[in-house]
Amino acid sequence: MEMPGPVSSSPRTVEDIYKDYTARRAGLVRALTSDVDDFYSFCDPEKENLCLYGLPNGSWEVALPAEEVPPEMPEPALGINFARDGMKRRDWLSLVAVHSDAWLFSVAFFFAARLNGNDRKRLFNMINEHSSVYEAMVDRKQRENKSGVDNSSKSRHSTKRSNDGKTKNSRQAVVEDGYEDDEEHSETLCGTCSGLYNSSEFWIACDICERWFHGKCVRITPARADQIKHYKCPECSSKKTRQ
Repeated sequence: MEMPGPVSSSPRTVEDIYKDYTARRAGLVRALTSDVDDFYSFCDPEKENLCLYGLPNGSWEVALPAEEVPPEMPEPALGINFARDGMKRRDWLSLVAVHSDAWLFSVAFFFAARLNGNDRKRLFNMINEHSSVYEAMVDRKQRENKSGVDNSSKSRHSTKRSNDGKTKNSRQAVVEDGYEDDEEHSETLCGTCSGLYNSSEFWIACDICERWFHGKCVRITPARADQIKHYKCPECSSKKTRQ
């Protein structure tokens, strides 16, 4: 397994640490998106405790953790392979992504321990310009789902049911009464608060940007939504006003 050198040769400046972070992040994003089938197959639950590493050269590796105590640098979540078959694939990958984000930050600030406060703050701001591994994974999944939706599927997603059971054609795609499938929207994020989709809450989609929103976040109730033919979110409405 390719491992970083001793602490004495590890990144020392803000720029070096940032470069190391972005390379490791790129490797982890690749493992959980474009290389996800390979990553999944490597995480055999029958093997020993495995970890997912993002490497300084931008690649990734599933391997055993370092044996040294303490290790030369923070270690990723241990034993990710054991839960692979006990969870839904999407949920397992999401959990790995979140732990990968935590590891990336721990590595960056392990290297940054000798920096002063201003440099650490600058490093954090540089890192925070990137989406998290989890966000990158969800964005990729949403793009793939969107590109794979055919016209008939889009039409079905663009309907809602009134209280009398009749289907009304409307591209605002309001979610109510559990009509939409949890599986299809489980990784949808609210365009305002970034909260995950929950079928117990009222949601509405913008006809312009096609992003989804909690009704409460954009102050739209189910009753009001019934009166709207084409919904525009606050951001899209403000853009039109400025034009």
